[in-house]
Amino acid sequence: MDLKQSINQLNVPQHVAIIMDGNGRWAKQQGEDRIFGHHEGVNSVREIVEACGEIGVKYLTLYAFSTENWNRPKDEVDALMELLVSTISMETPNLNSKGVKLDVIGDIQSLPLSCQKELQESIDITKHNNTVTLILALSYSSKWEIIEAVKKIAAAVKDNKLNISDINSNLISQHLNTNRFPDPELMIRTSGEHRISNFLLWQLAYAEFYFTNVLWPDFRKEEFYKAILSYQNRERRFGQTSEQINQLQ
Repeated sequence: MDLKQSINQLNVPQHVAIIMDGNGRWAKQQGEDRIFGHHEGVNSVREIVEACGEIGVKYLTLYAFSTENWNRPKDEVDALMELLVSTISMETPNLNSKGVKLDVIGDIQSLPLSCQKELQESIDITKHNNTVTLILALSYSSKWEIIEAVKKIAAAVKDNKLNISDINSNLISQHLNTNRFPDPELMIRTSGEHRISNFLLWQLAYAEFYFTNVLWPDFRKEEFYKAILSYQNRERRFGQTSEQINQLQ
């Protein structure tokens, strides 16, 4: 059965977020070091970006490197940064040819200058594309993001640019790194872990979660389509009852 043909393209999530987990475990199963798994995981990224374009997902956020990942062994962090630079440089022409726009969220200033340079060049090259927006979460944590938003709002109140009564859900969303994107409707995590690991805590408030035991390097188009079909078989009520939802349809 062709899973792609089973997808209702009128009910595809506009924004999918993915925690790409399992690269290290996959490499260990192959008798290789962890960075080998990260290299292989790039192939999965390529396939999922392509799949998004094929079925109409407009935004894809990938949790590529968390603030906590800086605590990993130095040789692995260094290798990941080198991989990030080389991958962005290598993949930009392919992204551009397929109409993919690159964007980034996170504490980008904490990345090596070489990474910042490659990221900005790719962002500039792809900025007019509109098939899929690929958002890389780099040196990102949701708690960091929310703290930064609170600081900005507090400063605006202190400077009499905001009243405390102005603070609401929309205002907080406007001060997050993701303020230019819609919130994800679907969050996928690979490798069998059932947690969201400080990822988009505010933005995932009403997202559907999909957990799979498949390790990220093995997560290709067919696995992605399974997640989309699972999403399409769920009833999204946003606090309402099934009867209320049915009356609106």
